[in-house]
Amino acid sequence: MSRKHAAGGATPAVHALLEAGVAHTLHPYAHDPASDLSYGLEAAAALGVEPDQVFKTLCAYVDGRLCVGIVPVSGMLDLKAMAHAFGGKKAEMAPPTDAERATGYVVGGISPIGQRKALPTAIDETVELWDTVYVSGGRRGLDIGLAPADLIAVTRAVTAGIAKDS
Repeated sequence: MSRKHAAGGATPAVHALLEAGVAHTLHPYAHDPASDLSYGLEAAAALGVEPDQVFKTLCAYVDGRLCVGIVPVSGMLDLKAMAHAFGGKKAEMAPPTDAERATGYVVGGISPIGQRKALPTAIDETVELWDTVYVSGGRRGLDIGLAPADLIAVTRAVTAGIAKDS
């Protein structure tokens, strides 16, 4: 990747991908704070891709341990399935301040890549249905496209059925 590429999307997520040599594409778009859409659905619409192909990053406590769940923006995180994916009994959503503090990103721009603290991560198994998936690039209005296998590898994630319909 070129210096211009790194400078244009200089978030920790982009730097992590460059350091790891992972092929990816950057997809900036104009984030509309007044939009009625969720951050993820706004990204899918702006990118012109299926919402099932865009994944959101959510933080939850599994038996008291902060973990990351990555699910399609068209669905929701299944907390029971998330707990099961990590061998736990109970999961609950983390407060936004905990998620921001642990990841180093703001809500609506939390990337699963390049987080401040490496957290145990699970990705919904539907990730493998796509050649390319999109995740937050580390700020609102920036998504990263990459191969599912690369996303799994760079986040050291397990795959499991952790999503449910919204």
